[in-house]
Amino acid sequence: MNDHHHTNGNITLEGLIPSQPARPGRTPKVMLLFPPNWTPTMPHLALPTLTAWLRQEGIEVIQRDLNVEVFDYILTRKFVEESVGRVRAAFGPQGSALRRAGPPPETVRWVLETGAKLARQVEKAKAVLRSDAFFDGPIGLRNFQIIAEALEIASLPFYPASLHLQSYAAAGPVDSSRFLLEGVKDPRHNIFLEIYRRILLPDIVAEQPDVVGISIPSMAQMLPGLTAAWLVRKAGLTCHITVGGPHISMLREELPKVPAIFQLIDSAVIFDGERSLAQLAEAVANGGDLDQIPNLVYRDGAQIHTTNRKEPEKIAALPLPDFSDLPLDRYLAPRLALPLLTARGCYFGKCAFCNVGYGEAESFSQLRAQALADQMLALHAKYGVKHIFFSDEAVTPRNLRDLSRILQGAGSPVTWGGCVRFEKVIDRPLLDSMAAGGCRMILFGLESASEAIIDHMIKGTQLPHMSRILRESSEAGIWNHTFFFFGFPGETIENAQETVNFLYAHKPYINSAAMGTFLMERYSPAHRYPESFYVKRIIEKADRDLAIYFDYEVVSGMNEQMADLIHDRFLDTLPKKSYPQFYVSDVYRFLYASYLNERGIPHPPWLVPEGERVTG
Repeated sequence: MNDHHHTNGNITLEGLIPSQPARPGRTPKVMLLFPPNWTPTMPHLALPTLTAWLRQEGIEVIQRDLNVEVFDYILTRKFVEESVGRVRAAFGPQGSALRRAGPPPETVRWVLETGAKLARQVEKAKAVLRSDAFFDGPIGLRNFQIIAEALEIASLPFYPASLHLQSYAAAGPVDSSRFLLEGVKDPRHNIFLEIYRRILLPDIVAEQPDVVGISIPSMAQMLPGLTAAWLVRKAGLTCHITVGGPHISMLREELPKVPAIFQLIDSAVIFDGERSLAQLAEAVANGGDLDQIPNLVYRDGAQIHTTNRKEPEKIAALPLPDFSDLPLDRYLAPRLALPLLTARGCYFGKCAFCNVGYGEAESFSQLRAQALADQMLALHAKYGVKHIFFSDEAVTPRNLRDLSRILQGAGSPVTWGGCVRFEKVIDRPLLDSMAAGGCRMILFGLESASEAIIDHMIKGTQLPHMSRILRESSEAGIWNHTFFFFGFPGETIENAQETVNFLYAHKPYINSAAMGTFLMERYSPAHRYPESFYVKRIIEKADRDLAIYFDYEVVSGMNEQMADLIHDRFLDTLPKKSYPQFYVSDVYRFLYASYLNERGIPHPPWLVPEGERVTG
């Protein structure tokens, strides 16, 4: 792309911002950024949690959900029309100037033929996704498709990079520092550069924060997050740039080995960041030392230092998350849903495929049910929210029992859903109480229905209880969502078939599912102790110096390719849904389940073809 597409007048600011010497005792100012890509259906908890803590410490905070802002900015008539113009300029008026490594010619022609029409429709489509019209099958589907197609058009000038509602694929490997250092400043393939120059950089210049904190929970957010850091650097701003979030915590041992990445950032906060970030802001604003701030990896000249790890913050010590300055009317969901945690960590914490705790001794703390109910009711009173989604690893049976009773006593003013383990103590009376207390969806980690594999992966669940709980929760009127995957090391094709057989045997009781294949993730027990899990070798690539996922070789059972094949074959056999938009994200499923409950409409089973009678 030509330079004039992304300067927007802001380039003149670069290098002209005078440094501000710290004034002793002045109030620090922090700007928190949550970059794309995260499904933009509700806020992520990271910024509201940090904001609430920092504000109670007397620190000025500006929180920006760049994720929803970027989607909202792209999904406009103006931006889509600009994108069509870029495609025409890059590939010729008929798509005749395609490069060998360019996009498919038929895609370019489709954009040139239909782009102008989609541009005229996109803002109305956003409005539909933000209203109950979304629940009208044909209307919701058509407008969801418009949104998806508009994002495809917006992405095409940056090919092969692509931005979707649920994912961002960069033009290169985002677990490579070499790629990241080039990708953050590459206007040909980085869609975020010019958008940030328009909607973010002028505000940072105007606000002059002491600290810019960038939250990076997922690998897909690495390039978009570090792009914001590079723009702040290039503009000559003196603010301290720090990154944090689960993805950064997973890289805590790798970051000091990749000092080049500190060209973009000054520090990284690992694990829980509330107390560390507050201390960092005070130190930056008032000239303090960084070496006493816990949970910090930071640059000092040419040296990278790592400070001591502090005790994890207990969830009961945290204030109510602060959503007050987020654009709650701009999320792409028919109703406002807000996330909340009932606990930090996982009360089970042993599954071999899971890296909860990121290799540290697992710590678990939970809110008491009354405190949790108080938070839910406070959010309901403050924001008018009627749908709360628990972002926990798994809600404890005790909290399920006590919370349901409290909420039912309060008139069940909010509906809720979250992840639950198949525990023996979850019985029909508890499930009935949960439904009466507002529970509309449970997300179960099924993982496998082969007894041998369940035991091998240390899942701690038992098939008879899995079977019973699926049936009883469905009978209680709760939407059942399951997670499962193929290819855990040692799993055979016969084991995988047991999972498929179980799913079909319980098809009246399962309403949706997320399926995949096993990922060898950094710090999971399978990664740390491969020989205990039939893993012959974990393959580390020198150029992927920020990797959290690894290829591997197994001693026995299916390899990665066979697991992928079984996954794809199973996917091909699934009954087609007339209105697949309801199943795209956890929030859509949760809101759809609540909508159906309001109308007394039974939840459709996932594996039963539409129109076919359901039999138990």
